[in-house]
Amino acid sequence: MKNWAGNLEYSSAGIQRPASVEELRELVAQATRIKALGSRHSFNTVADTEGTHILLDALPQEIVLDLEKSTVKVSGGISYGALGRSLEEQGYAIHNLASLPHISVAGAIQTGTHGSGVNNPSLAAAVVSVDLVRASGELVTLTADDDEFLASVVGVGALGIVTGLELAVRPSYEVRQRVLTDLSWDAALANFETIASSAYSVSFFTNYTGDTIAQVWLKALDTEAPLAELFGATPATAALHPLPDMSAENCTEQLDVAGKWLDRLPHFRHEFTPSNGEELQSEFLLPLEHAPAALAAVRGLADKLAPLLFISEIRTIAADDFWLSPFYQQQSVALHFTWKPMQADVEAVLPELEAALRPFGARPHWGKLFTPGEYDFAALYPRFEDFRALVSANDPTGKFRNALLDTVLGVTVTS
Repeated sequence: MKNWAGNLEYSSAGIQRPASVEELRELVAQATRIKALGSRHSFNTVADTEGTHILLDALPQEIVLDLEKSTVKVSGGISYGALGRSLEEQGYAIHNLASLPHISVAGAIQTGTHGSGVNNPSLAAAVVSVDLVRASGELVTLTADDDEFLASVVGVGALGIVTGLELAVRPSYEVRQRVLTDLSWDAALANFETIASSAYSVSFFTNYTGDTIAQVWLKALDTEAPLAELFGATPATAALHPLPDMSAENCTEQLDVAGKWLDRLPHFRHEFTPSNGEELQSEFLLPLEHAPAALAAVRGLADKLAPLLFISEIRTIAADDFWLSPFYQQQSVALHFTWKPMQADVEAVLPELEAALRPFGARPHWGKLFTPGEYDFAALYPRFEDFRALVSANDPTGKFRNALLDTVLGVTVTS
């Protein structure tokens, strides 16, 4: 069994598809090593195990809207695309979506996945409650009133298997999407926060070479006034794909045509089901105020990075309070790298890229390629030691652990 990108073959000894939460609880209680596996869009071994992999697709799949609470109860294995369609049919929405709607709700939230927008926090910020099976087999439901809630929502799979989540919803809304081309780097660096704040969700696409940023995608609420201009960037007159040589037919509609939130906030249409992705991904999150200096540092490596890149996307994310969230108590900029399937070459250049970003306090995305041994996670995450202690208390034998989490957490496992 491989991940979506095909760069990783999982090392599990067996696979189980429990048909009920009770069956899952029994499997977890009896296991020595066990992990849940979602849509397999992680590019590293964060979800790997040498024991049993749990697939959640046989559990009851529910999407239940509660109008009195303005929440939706959703099974962890459901995709954001399916959730969006169900909500829209009932006139509701969530605050944001990632670029690809095919990822599972639980997996995306556990790893801190996000969309874009200076005022839009990550997908985890919508979580009102989380149901998870602990290492003991106990099923718990945590809310904001529980001490462990802020540790468990973005928990990188170390604190349990998520079976369900309750998310805050809002009335449906419409979004217009425009693409502009050839924004000068000088203008972008001098006015970064202004440009990043120019629409509800903003993405920059570049390979860091040359004098201009190739594309800027603006996703504006239908109530926002259209911009007259953006520091000399040229409005596209035809739909574009982030990769210049690719057809835009599978991208969400552009050219300032209003549409429902779920059909504009992702970059790619839900009805387009991606095949195995011949790409690799890394992403680094750092305080928004460091964006110009960090981008200048990455541009200094452009000659080394560009031959390995399909494209790089730059986004912004509002702060949250989840202990292991890459956006913990900091408004952030995200530097995302979509690499060609050249893993050895990518892994060879990653330490130099990470070293260039280290002075800015960059935190790696938990589900993408990075060099875990090169980070002082306790310095990057103020509640990291508290998280380590919670992992030790809840999973003393390392039932939910693997080599990557061992390196990150460094928590002693008892026999």
